[in-house]
Amino acid sequence: MQIGFIGLGSMGTAMALNLVKAGHEVLAWNRSEVSPDTIPGVRLLGSPQEAFQAEVVFTMLSDDVAIREVVVDAGLIRGARRGLIHVVTSTISVAFARELASLHEEAGLGYVSAPVLGRPNVAASGQLNILAAGKPETVAAIEPVFAPLSKKVWKLGVEPAQANAAKLAANMMIAMAIEAMVEGIALTESVGLDRADFFELILGTLFAGRAYESYSAQIAERRFEPGFKARLALKDMRLASALSEEAGRALPMLDVVRERLAGVVSAGLGEKDWSVMAEVPHRGDEAPSLHPRNVEHDA
Repeated sequence: MQIGFIGLGSMGTAMALNLVKAGHEVLAWNRSEVSPDTIPGVRLLGSPQEAFQAEVVFTMLSDDVAIREVVVDAGLIRGARRGLIHVVTSTISVAFARELASLHEEAGLGYVSAPVLGRPNVAASGQLNILAAGKPETVAAIEPVFAPLSKKVWKLGVEPAQANAAKLAANMMIAMAIEAMVEGIALTESVGLDRADFFELILGTLFAGRAYESYSAQIAERRFEPGFKARLALKDMRLASALSEEAGRALPMLDVVRERLAGVVSAGLGEKDWSVMAEVPHRGDEAPSLHPRNVEHDA
């Protein structure tokens, strides 16, 4: 199948390469220049319009603003190949997902929201969890394309925004798990208990699970090279807050992690992994040392 791909960051590159390995013809465009050596087998395009002439096009851009600028404002939907299916794998707002669904419906194009769970190394191994929502026939048509990218495709409903809400909720809960660990070590380190010993305890008793296992190791080792950048996590928490306000639901734990991440970004650590939350206090707390020794493992 001929597949267009817009957005060749670390996640997008990994996904595009797996599509090539599966035998698809991948035509890709990125907002910044990309060396062909980094994406063997992918044909680089001169414009995003060309990507919308494929049978399926994936968009993996950073946020609502980027997609609006590259896709909507540039008229790519109106000028797309007839019968094209557009798969948006970015984490975007529910409001924008609804707008995109409407625009594609008006243009007679297929549209699927398919945000993913997994870091770049997971994407590279083709083991992403894909959260897919859209018309059943449209989702079914692109399932073979999802196969080389994913461990599992989770079909979450006929309204694309349902997948986006699930992704925001999942990221919110990971941030809350990180915050729980941060507050746990605040107590235990105050009496001299090493954080690694505390994490060994909780993982072996009460809190076994992928989020706790992965992020406790990073926090224990103060290893914050980005898997998911804190500035993008803050963006997602803001989108989750907007959805909670729309729903009329108060989510106090969300307010806490959003504030923590805002402090991280304000401290100039927005390019670090979001587990660097462990190094930045809430307002009113005593600030920990942010001496380079605390982030000596960073890239």
